[in-house]
Amino acid sequence: MDLTHSDSPTTHLDPQWLAAQIEEPSARGITATVAALIRAGAIAPGTRLPTVRALALRLGVSPATVSEAWSLLRRRRSIAGRGRAGTVVIGPPDVPHPRRFEEVGRHGDRLVHDLRLAVPDTALLPPLDAGLSAALGAGDLHEYTRVPITERLADAVRPTWPFPPADLLAVNGGFDGLMLLCQTLIATGDKVAVEDPTAPRLLDILDAVGAEVIPVRCDERGPRPDALAAAIRRKPVLFIYQPHAHSPAGYSVDSARSAELATELRGSDTVVIEDDGSAALAPGPVQTLGAVFPDRVVFVRSYSKSHGPDLRLAVLGGAAALIERARVYRTFGSGWTSRILQNCLAHLLTDPHTRALVAEAGETYRTRRRTLAEALAARGVRTGGTEGLSLWMPVEDERSALVTLAAHGVAVVPGGRCFSGPHEPFVRVATGRLTEQVDEVADLLAFAAFEEHDPGHPAPIRR
Repeated sequence: MDLTHSDSPTTHLDPQWLAAQIEEPSARGITATVAALIRAGAIAPGTRLPTVRALALRLGVSPATVSEAWSLLRRRRSIAGRGRAGTVVIGPPDVPHPRRFEEVGRHGDRLVHDLRLAVPDTALLPPLDAGLSAALGAGDLHEYTRVPITERLADAVRPTWPFPPADLLAVNGGFDGLMLLCQTLIATGDKVAVEDPTAPRLLDILDAVGAEVIPVRCDERGPRPDALAAAIRRKPVLFIYQPHAHSPAGYSVDSARSAELATELRGSDTVVIEDDGSAALAPGPVQTLGAVFPDRVVFVRSYSKSHGPDLRLAVLGGAAALIERARVYRTFGSGWTSRILQNCLAHLLTDPHTRALVAEAGETYRTRRRTLAEALAARGVRTGGTEGLSLWMPVEDERSALVTLAAHGVAVVPGGRCFSGPHEPFVRVATGRLTEQVDEVADLLAFAAFEEHDPGHPAPIRR
């Protein structure tokens, strides 16, 4: 018997044939059979599956059972809805890829200035030897007790937390914390309001968990209240934003804007996740919604840029019920973050010499960022924000600017990776390690910003 027919370019799967392959007509039984057929190549990518009602009729089950099976297969990324084209097979289950993070581009041997990664200068990170020595003296090392956060680290972070946290949890970096929260608070298809622009890796995480992103447009003071109000009307389960030293735009939310955002959130059930990737590098105070909504705010603070990425440490602090969900989910895997690394960070956070080094590093990063911003302003290119390890630079045409810069050995990040929808053309320029040839870089950036150029022609360098 033919299992397909071809009255259109898309191959249609015969519901009678498929029903005959399914031994257990439950949602999970249907899912397992169809997934196995796709994996074995018996159902090829591009094949249109039977309608829910057609297969339900053949199996003698309710349409809701088949609909649930299709939902499970969509979560595995084996099938996808194509509107009027129906439900189509897209391939065997695959590991989701962080496509925005992976697409860093290839520039070959011509790369002179790599301004893509907004990372710290290793020369400005504090030494770890004293912290590690102090951590190795702890008496509970090598125990299998799953400690959410060591007492030393909890005592070190509480005084600097922007609001009194009901609970704390140490995790393996800021994006690890965001991933845990998204995995435990989002179901496939849930709506999530996200500041626009935002970190590309956050958008990758939301793609991986199957969230529908609602962009919340921002201005120089952070998320716009009118944009958040429009998003809240669509009943998102989460609102995720950066209240301080926003990456990539460099702004911080002030107290008045924070109060406006709180007004828009009143009356909703939306959980708020606040992401702080700068820790002590950017001067405070940090405006937080945790003081207004302590039962539905989690503040995520990463110490990678300030104290060292190999510490792999961030802390979640805020609503106890939300943090408990993340803690429980971790028990499927690592269970806890290294007590050695936690106590090392605790030492660094309380050591006066280290605190002075981190503050000095923050001022150095601000100077580097400001120097490039002023050089660009002198060439007619306006940038915004004051904090962070990157500049957000407007351009006439994003693709043309990237090609022009690449032709002259400069790599930056296209702004499109930071947006979930339509956007103005921008590029993100990393400044954390930019210590030399600032005028040359500014010349090239300004040259690329204003109009389309033939990348085969050299840029007019001004001296």
